[in-house]
Amino acid sequence: MTLLKKLLKSAAVASAAVMMMGATNLVAADELDTIKEKGVMRIAMTGQYPPFNFVNESNEVVGFDPAIGAEIAKRLGVKVEIVTTAWDGIIGGLLANKYDAIVGSMSITDKRKEVVDFVGPYYRMNRAIFIKQGADIADIAALKGHKIGVTLGETHEKWARTQDGWEIKTYKGLPELLLELDNGRIDAIVSDDIPVLLAIQKNGIAVSALDTSSLSGTADSAGIAIRQGNPKLLAAMQDALDAMQADGAYTAIAEEWIGADIR
Repeated sequence: MTLLKKLLKSAAVASAAVMMMGATNLVAADELDTIKEKGVMRIAMTGQYPPFNFVNESNEVVGFDPAIGAEIAKRLGVKVEIVTTAWDGIIGGLLANKYDAIVGSMSITDKRKEVVDFVGPYYRMNRAIFIKQGADIADIAALKGHKIGVTLGETHEKWARTQDGWEIKTYKGLPELLLELDNGRIDAIVSDDIPVLLAIQKNGIAVSALDTSSLSGTADSAGIAIRQGNPKLLAAMQDALDAMQADGAYTAIAEEWIGADIR
């Protein structure tokens, strides 16, 4: 190899190394800085989980989750932008940089923690099973051979599929689940208890809960998912959430949308 070729090769290697270092630094940059530079934090949810997140008569996404996300964004000094997307692809969208966080009543699980980091928890969740009032289903054991509705991609779907003899039907969200149950196209639904109990109270929906006290793992916690490798963003959002819970802002939001403190 001639001296010229050696010099050119060395220069190329050095240039590639510099580019790789630059790329590494770009990846390592914390997204808190990017969000503050843009002045906007984009948060994702389905918009189909009232009263936690839903579309109102003015075609606005409102509810407990948007209010929590907006308050966190405010405390970070930025505005909030809400993105609605299907639940079964919501983590994929986060990893593809389509939004900055998922503030959509996502339960914190070990499996999810392998691919995302969680801020929170920001409220407690309990798994419940609801049937239509008057249905000839006395207990959970009697669900064998029946059609059970779940939201596609939720942890409830994964759990329901482990039950012996259940015929699982998947849907986009809670409103569709309740409609299908009321119409008799499914025999029971598996969901968090709070939104269904509130729907019963508000709309007089004729459903009742089965006794789940014999089940293990029914209690859960909701967290805000962000991409891994962003310790500054994680800490800033957690600090904002902690401050909200300490100064009463969290309680005010919970009372407005849920009617109770749900920590």
